[in-house]
Amino acid sequence: MTSPAEIKLYKTLAQAGDVAAQNWLGLIYHKGDGVPQDFAEAVRWYTMAAEQGHAGAQYNLGWMYANGEGVQQDHEAALYWYTKAAEQGDAKAQCNLGVMYVNGAGVEPQYQEAKKWFLKAAEQGVATAQYNLGVMYEEGLGVEKNDQEALDWFFKAAHQGQADAQNMIGTLCREGKMVEQNYAEAMKWYGKAAEQGHAGAQYNLGWMYANGKGVQQNYANAIKWYQKAAAQGHPLAQYNLGLMYSSGLQDLAEAARWFLKAAEQGIADAQYRIGLILEEGRGLPKDPTSAEIWYAEAAEQGHPEAQWRLDQLKKSIQ
Repeated sequence: MTSPAEIKLYKTLAQAGDVAAQNWLGLIYHKGDGVPQDFAEAVRWYTMAAEQGHAGAQYNLGWMYANGEGVQQDHEAALYWYTKAAEQGDAKAQCNLGVMYVNGAGVEPQYQEAKKWFLKAAEQGVATAQYNLGVMYEEGLGVEKNDQEALDWFFKAAHQGQADAQNMIGTLCREGKMVEQNYAEAMKWYGKAAEQGHAGAQYNLGWMYANGKGVQQNYANAIKWYQKAAAQGHPLAQYNLGLMYSSGLQDLAEAARWFLKAAEQGIADAQYRIGLILEEGRGLPKDPTSAEIWYAEAAEQGHPEAQWRLDQLKKSIQ
């Protein structure tokens, strides 16, 4: 924690125009390090330093505008300050600028411009930029599609511990895409990402255990990883938990709980299942009216069984 004496010194230097001290004061107030957290005060000090050309402060100010901390969210202002910092070589600003050009935040989507900034950041070792560059080569966004180039960038990011890249490599190994199919390698990479809390990798690891791919089939471990992913809101993990509780574990109330969570996120199979539960009164009180609503939601997504049940239910009510 920054001591009161250090804060006093930073303030003295900052008020005298020292840009590094101004940026440090911004960081102190941003984090609440030795002072009460105050985003508006952080923005004030970042702005002083940024306007004097301090790249780190320009990046920090861009972040505040992008996330609406201490200021009203303003993507155009974020783009402006990220650009200022990126042009001075700030790697994090370069990466974030690439994201803004991909997503069209504060600017029209421009994949070639995004690729330019991702490459600059990636060459400075920013793992997220390396992963994003891999995605661009994989999908042919702003560049000619190139699987080998994509794979190279995915591995660069994964070896730095970037969880999205680790999960991606796991999926490539599982599916035999860009690399030879290898379930054991898929398990390894999914495990690395899952241990970092990556919900998608946790779901994928659960799926591997449930289906005995690259590992001995183990439902207890499948449930463990599905639960971790489901707790983070992963809809397919929630749905698969519902399946496991409704079959092997024979806990219909718990199955209904997870089916409902997945259904609320738009998973058609879960909407159909919760419709069945409500129609038949298994795991939840019988409620044909709500069942009809969920069947209709699933049917709108083209779920044939839900459409059939919906038609039958309507006939029985008439």
